[in-house]
Amino acid sequence: MKYIFFLFLSLCFFSCSTELKIDKPNVILIMADDIGFEALGLNGAINYKTPVLDSLARNGINFTNAYSQPLCSPTRVKIMTGKPNYVNYEYFTYLNPSQKTFGNLFQENGYKTSIVGKWQLNGVQFDLENNQNLDRPYDAGFDEYCLWWLTERGDRFANPNIFQNGKKIETTIDDYGPNIFSNFIVDYIERNKNTPFFVYYPMALVHDPFRPTPDSKDWNDLTKRNIGNNPKYFSEMVTYMDKVIGEISDALTKNNLDKNTILIFLGDNGTDTKVTTLNNGNQIQGSKGRTIKHASNVPLIINWNTKIKNYRVSNALIDLTDFYATFEDILNVKNYESYGKSLIPLLLDDSYLERDVLVTYYNPMWSTRGLDRGIFAQSKDYKLYKKGKFFKYSEDIYEKRPISTTDLTEKENEEYNLLKKSLDTIPDLPKENYNQWKERLRRVRNSN
Repeated sequence: MKYIFFLFLSLCFFSCSTELKIDKPNVILIMADDIGFEALGLNGAINYKTPVLDSLARNGINFTNAYSQPLCSPTRVKIMTGKPNYVNYEYFTYLNPSQKTFGNLFQENGYKTSIVGKWQLNGVQFDLENNQNLDRPYDAGFDEYCLWWLTERGDRFANPNIFQNGKKIETTIDDYGPNIFSNFIVDYIERNKNTPFFVYYPMALVHDPFRPTPDSKDWNDLTKRNIGNNPKYFSEMVTYMDKVIGEISDALTKNNLDKNTILIFLGDNGTDTKVTTLNNGNQIQGSKGRTIKHASNVPLIINWNTKIKNYRVSNALIDLTDFYATFEDILNVKNYESYGKSLIPLLLDDSYLERDVLVTYYNPMWSTRGLDRGIFAQSKDYKLYKKGKFFKYSEDIYEKRPISTTDLTEKENEEYNLLKKSLDTIPDLPKENYNQWKERLRRVRNSN
């Protein structure tokens, strides 16, 4: 009887462990820098080759209505904390270390965690307190890191300025930042294949300066690796971005992790304004920093082999806060903190109730050069700014024909009231020079 009892306990232990492994998928979140929805081959880009991402999408879900913030730092603060910018965005290039991130969330729930790529959150640009702190990524919930622009900027591509787990690594003109990042992730996957892990990879690609990649012919000219900013290299950078994502995907397959890993790819904001993309016969100029559709409609692909059985395209409105909410759902936390909407029912094709309205609060606090700012609510067709302008942006994508609100059709009136109801719950923008950031920026520049 004792033997049978212990055998029963052993069987229970191993079966429960197996279930736990299935219930706790690995998660890799890849966020490319400055790439809009229009710049992937799958989404109609003619001159950019993205076979890896196209394949991941065709074995997962491709989203057509995912929206970021129009600029990188507001996006990073929002996605990492699951909160809109009016709650906790204070300065460009800064995440207040008091904020809980999805790194902390995964770490608290038994995951190994790593952040790799672009940091840019210590507050260096405004010389904020403790901006030289090498432990900031650890405080944000990451066990390991390999990051560019932690305490000082430097180059991100050839001869990159990268800090890894508290130490600056030695590099030369032959080293390429994106290769260092992907190699770190591949090694991390192999070292942690027997435990649930979360990898956050905010990429350095495809942000400017636009320069040759190691696969470019001009890479052989050493004088071009760290000089210049020519958009002609953008296409090659997009292809290289796709290539390093393929290396990560291959590492999952090699280690038999592809079936129990959620792989997410998205952009952090629209494409750089210096880039024009030929997409399905249309010339689309990058609109990063603005408030039109191309500024924040970003690619989003989710691949999860064991759960997403059939390829599909989703036009559901997706907000960046939804990722934190999704992770809370995966981890089955008791007290949800995100402002977002979990995507798990959508991924499982299980009674997902789409949002009718998506609201964006955008106050970039970026530089003394002007950028658009504003608060707006959008449905899939209409868009209303808190200052009053109303557009059918699905047909007027550059917002050149505002709809008069004094003579609305029944449909327009219904949409207007729906959007306004959401906008009325959002605080107004503060005066433009919120937090005295312009003065701080001038002092930093004057002090060199």
